[in-house]
Amino acid sequence: MNTLSFKTSYITPEAANKQWVVVDAEGQTLGRLASKVAKVLRGKYKACFTPNMDCGDNVIIINASKIVVTGAKESQKLYITFSGYPGGQHKATYTEMTKRANGYEKIVRHAVKGMLPKGILGAKILRNLYIFEGAEHNKEAQQPVKLDINTLK
Repeated sequence: MNTLSFKTSYITPEAANKQWVVVDAEGQTLGRLASKVAKVLRGKYKACFTPNMDCGDNVIIINASKIVVTGAKESQKLYITFSGYPGGQHKATYTEMTKRANGYEKIVRHAVKGMLPKGILGAKILRNLYIFEGAEHNKEAQQPVKLDINTLK
């Protein structure tokens, strides 16, 4: 068997065919939405998926303020930040985060970030995520396509 004849093809960043998609988060569960959005951002639904490259789509999430959490997460889930200074650790529950400015955006971004690869690639992929708390967004110039997140597995 000649193993030199087999070649693995890798996609280049220019040939990734990145698209813009809009996801409506109204009535969606936070974790389930975040996992599917992370897969779309990563490019796992595409045939040209390459694990070490950013070949996923740009995702716009609208209606982030209408997202749903199940169980007792509203009062028990904690978001912890640390400034780096002694005594600089701050904790906030889900309900406290929703009352802050851009709170829902921070909640959804935190959930999606945890489902992406850690390191430089994950940070690069996370830059392709745009979250809006209302039903309108300012990315009409990119001509995004509406994506029904419930049809994805």
